[in-house]
Amino acid sequence: MAAESDGVVVYWRRGCVYCMDLRLRMFLARLPYAKVNIKRHPEAAAFVRSVADGNETVPTVTVAGRPMVNPSMGELRAAVRQYAPELLA
Repeated sequence: MAAESDGVVVYWRRGCVYCMDLRLRMFLARLPYAKVNIKRHPEAAAFVRSVADGNETVPTVTVAGRPMVNPSMGELRAAVRQYAPELLA
């Protein structure tokens, strides 16, 4: 996870409609990101719990290492503009 700290990382799990929606919007916006399935990576699930009041709320996204729990696309774009503008097309 440390190698991805400069970009956008989406923590997700299979079957999460909100995750699918956000990832589709990011794809359409051509916003590059790494994805981490919290059911396959226990350390990722622990990270999500640490920033989501003990819950495994997904999608949880980090932008340059800054966590956001279930962000809207507008919130995500604003965070990318502020912390990782080099990712914008």
